[in-house]
Amino acid sequence: MEQECIQSVGLTSCTTNKDDNATVQPAFGDLQLQNIKSNKLIFTTAGNITCFKTEEESSFWRTTGEEENRTLEPGNYILDDLPSSQLLYFEEMNKISSDSRKPSDTKESANDTKSCLNKMLSQLPCPPNAEHTKRNNELSTNTTSNLSKRKSLKDHLKSAMTGNAKAQTPLVSRTKQLKEAVLSEEICVAKKTIETSSVDIGPFYGLPSKVKDLLVQFRGIEELYEWQHACLTLESLQQRKNLIYSLPTSGGKTLVAEILILQELLCRQKDVLMVLPYVAIVQEKVWALSSFGIELGFLVEEYAGSKGRFPPIKRRMKKSLYIATIEKGHSLVNSLIETGRIGDLGLVVVDELHMLGEGSRGATLEMILAKILYISKATQIIGMSATLNKVGDLQKFLHAEYYTNNFRPVELKEYVKIQDSIYEVDDKAKNGLTFSRLLNFKYSSNLQKMDPDHLIALVTEVIPNYSCLVFCPTKKNCENVAEMICKFLNKEHKNHGESKKQDLIKDLTNIGKGNLCPVLKRTIPFGIAYHHSGLINDERKLIEEAYSAGVLCLLTCTSTLAAGVNLPARRVILRAPYIATEFLKKSQYKQMIGRAGRAGIDSAGESILIVQEKDKHLVRDLVNSPLENCYSKLFLEFTKGIQGLLLSLVGLKIARNSEEIYHFMCGTLLGVQQQFLCKEKSLSDITREALGCLIEKGLLKEKMTSEKEQKSQSNLEITQLGQATYKGSIDLAYCDALYRDLKKGLQGLVLESCLHLLYLTTPYDMIYHCSPDWMIYFRQFSHLNSVDQKVAAIVGVSESFITKKASGQAIKKDVDNSIVNRLYLSFVLYDLLKETNIWNVSEKFNMSRGYVQNLLSSAASFASCVLHFCEEMDEFWVYKGLLTELTKRLTYCVKAELIPLMEVAGVSESRAKQLYDRGYKTLAHLANANPETLVKMIEHLSRRQARQIVSSAKMLLSEKTEALQEEVEELLKVPKDPSEDLLTTLP
Repeated sequence: MEQECIQSVGLTSCTTNKDDNATVQPAFGDLQLQNIKSNKLIFTTAGNITCFKTEEESSFWRTTGEEENRTLEPGNYILDDLPSSQLLYFEEMNKISSDSRKPSDTKESANDTKSCLNKMLSQLPCPPNAEHTKRNNELSTNTTSNLSKRKSLKDHLKSAMTGNAKAQTPLVSRTKQLKEAVLSEEICVAKKTIETSSVDIGPFYGLPSKVKDLLVQFRGIEELYEWQHACLTLESLQQRKNLIYSLPTSGGKTLVAEILILQELLCRQKDVLMVLPYVAIVQEKVWALSSFGIELGFLVEEYAGSKGRFPPIKRRMKKSLYIATIEKGHSLVNSLIETGRIGDLGLVVVDELHMLGEGSRGATLEMILAKILYISKATQIIGMSATLNKVGDLQKFLHAEYYTNNFRPVELKEYVKIQDSIYEVDDKAKNGLTFSRLLNFKYSSNLQKMDPDHLIALVTEVIPNYSCLVFCPTKKNCENVAEMICKFLNKEHKNHGESKKQDLIKDLTNIGKGNLCPVLKRTIPFGIAYHHSGLINDERKLIEEAYSAGVLCLLTCTSTLAAGVNLPARRVILRAPYIATEFLKKSQYKQMIGRAGRAGIDSAGESILIVQEKDKHLVRDLVNSPLENCYSKLFLEFTKGIQGLLLSLVGLKIARNSEEIYHFMCGTLLGVQQQFLCKEKSLSDITREALGCLIEKGLLKEKMTSEKEQKSQSNLEITQLGQATYKGSIDLAYCDALYRDLKKGLQGLVLESCLHLLYLTTPYDMIYHCSPDWMIYFRQFSHLNSVDQKVAAIVGVSESFITKKASGQAIKKDVDNSIVNRLYLSFVLYDLLKETNIWNVSEKFNMSRGYVQNLLSSAASFASCVLHFCEEMDEFWVYKGLLTELTKRLTYCVKAELIPLMEVAGVSESRAKQLYDRGYKTLAHLANANPETLVKMIEHLSRRQARQIVSSAKMLLSEKTEALQEEVEELLKVPKDPSEDLLTTLP
């Protein structure tokens, strides 16, 4: 009825065309609407008449009096997603259409209009508070500035609509009326939201109904959980307050964040930053959200490793979703602050918020949030985690509301196994454990020796019909347990999905270029594999996909699988309450057991912690203890923490002196927890001490701003070295060493090979975890040509030293081990770039292939940092071009022709080769591919993977196209006449 009223009083809408994206921009307020099936609408005001129109018909409505009887041709229009509220309305459209062509009494029409309008306005919600009333009054005043007194919004709408009703409406076709009917519903919703605190452009939590359809299509999600609906409709979210929410693992936290992200991108037309803990999770999220970006018209940009542009391109037409690791997210925020664009960032979403309390990465995350809170009051922050306890400090730091729920889609039953007994974890029990049942497994004496913890029995109760995860303390233990289980399984396990297992073995062999881990070769036929950091990324991804598809029924894994990777199981077994040699923390324990229970598949999930008698008392404490509190790491991580923060504050001109810096520090999590964390020193003392270290290192310097030095406040100024350090995100512990190495390189940089550049970009933090095999080192050294031997001599490693180390002779002369280790890692990278086969290189240097790949990705990221460092130092200009190309080579480490395909999220080297061999040689080829054709042409490629690859390619192509368009528009922009500024300065 409301739509009919608006239609009858002449709130004129326009025809739609084939364009799927549209924006409504009212003259009153900042309301922006996107109608997925309508053309672009704009609001205009003339006197007290308000009308809706498209850009294509704006000239028509300016000359309504000249062509009053114009009708539009019916187009090829299909009504998609028709609202049910319109069905009855369409039955009366024939009457309206015929009546509109009959002459009617203007006065009678106006009276009917007023009656209908009053009825409609009476249903509109009242402004919730005085602030909204004041804002609406101001908007009404701006629209009717020719009136002597201010009118309320209700009176203004009455006046505008009555004026429109008096104007003669041109004759329109029935097709147009049908189009207007759909649009009128969106208009009615839009008008109601003028008086509310949030902008609503559709029926699905303020989003178009197309979003709901996409969730069904891409995720299989048809309905939200009750807690998700409750969280999304929180009053604090409607008021754009910051929010922390916490639920158990597998509760569906990510979906809430994604809906909030879409609201920000589509409704409020602001950019969004999503911060995730690991590179692999960033890549997975880019892969998953690219399909939504293509359908809904926003860009998804990856900021991980060496990827990411600083500052990001300023988009005029589309909004961007930046998906970043913690380190890259910090660099991105710095660049937005420096360019004055932090206001473009409407929302920041932080996954795994508890990582604030974890080492240097926690300190970096705290810097990101503290800067946003201090500078951009309009940017909303959303944090989520499954393992938060006593969030009061976090709430105070983030100025946030808190929402929590104990919901799990599948019930979790926790057990602890001690010798031959199993205890159920019970919160009501005195010691947290209640006796549950006796194990009744009949083991032979040989099996009892091999498996004293009855792991075989616990596993075979579940597999192969259900899935199981076995968490092990170390990587080696994962491989041993997987092989041990296979030795005692029946041969029948091999028959379960045999052909798919063979396909998996074939895919893994292709990834290894003919190589396959012998352990995996023995275990996969039984449906078992191991999962740890020793695998390369492509192997891990294949194993994860095979497990999710049911090809593999059991994974033996380390704790890294518990963080971020969505691989649930019917039963989760913790082989021991340790990670390496450290006893489990409660948060780690909760992350692991949280994988038990698959929503929609299992009615319950089980976790079993196997405990030795000596650890019984520790496990009782673990079961009874609460989750660990989250404490700031800014103070403990001195160079990567507080010193790095203070350096960037001065460099970004956020703070100019010690007083302003102290004011900023009071707003950090460290400032909130200072009484607990800084017992011996005050926050002011810590700040002064950190500033003193920065001045001593030559990264900051004092600058007096007044002649009266004793009374004036001395301002701080960043040096060129300091500027390069924070711009390059270089750890302050290594900035001096990096400067010396680059300076020394200028004296005799060897460019006949890339070994010297590789040495300069080998990460410092990996040097101290390297233990060279001296025989391998000697063998590599003896095969160096004269050019590479010259590089070794320049950096300070002699062949005689390596020969003595390999032969076990005593070394009298002191040699810097960091230089020796760094050159050894450079040899690994050098071999990788020459043959690009991780398997061969890992065997040659006796390193795990996962470690070699981690070295490669770390070197690519550090090379990008060194490049930004050199861009700020005039004396290092020669490195700029060299490091740009080297960074690209380290990032992909493939032949040049495969790089365009490797840039697409989710495309591995083996997949890129498959695509290239089938004729898909460019990004454009891939973006325009038919997913069904890809499935037929590419071996072992599922439809889901094909669709996501095409969507990712389209997203990347769209991003590059947008960047070129922005560059063209910037070049064609007419510059301001310099004479204008000159004339203004003349007397």
